Amino acid sequence: MKSLDSIAAAFCHSFYKKEWIGNNAAIRRLRVAEAYEVQDEVTKKRIEKGERVVGYKVGCTSTAIREQFGINEPINGRLFQPHILDSKTIIDYSKYVNCAIEPEMVFKIGKDLKGIELSDEELINSIAYVSPGIELHNFKFWVEPPTIQELICSGGIHAGLIVGEQKVDPRKLLFKDEVFSVYKDGNLVTSAPSSEIMGGPIHSLRWLVTFLTKQGENSKKRQFGHSGIPS
Repeated sequence: MKSLDSIAAAFCHSFYKKEWIGNNAAIRRLRVAEAYEVQDEVTKKRIEKGERVVGYKVGCTSTAIREQFGINEPINGRLFQPHILDSKTIIDYSKYVNCAIEPEMVFKIGKDLKGIELSDEELINSIAYVSPGIELHNFKFWVEPPTIQELICSGGIHAGLIVGEQKVDPRKLLFKDEVFSVYKDGNLVTSAPSSEIMGGPIHSLRWLVTFLTKQGENSKKRQFGHSGIPS
């Protein structure tokens, strides 16, 4: 649809130019399914610009955030190269709009995943390794008050992902008992148990695989960023 394409063009413009040219009323009128269609169109436009989809992220994993946006399930968005960065990367804050971060548990998927409500064992066996990560956000909602439509269209206001060097065997982790912590200059800023992510990151991965399967997609050896705690 032409109207969805124009909305996608506005979101693509905002990602690269850090300014808003969109129609706020048109975005508020979108159904959730249409917002995902816009995200698909944004993805196509970014691929045309030379970017590459390398995985997915899951957002709105906490009950409080879902209640804030009036939804009963999380959302997902794509991860793109060249915005997957290593831990030695120095970030220029000025290149983002109100840059915010979230600690992440990053799964490197070692085999194709497809199915509805896969078991913990199936999901854990699909993970090649787990790395720590920091998600970068352009923490700016152009449409006020913030809407779930904008959140989905923008891929969860996602701007990039820093992935740590550690590669941990998933079988050595107690996923729901791990703790996310953020430090600044060696001082603890905030922390929270991973159980706050829908009862644990494996539940988040299960939701994503189920969602993609219902959409006719499957997950092929990609990275999955799982929301931690905002800072």
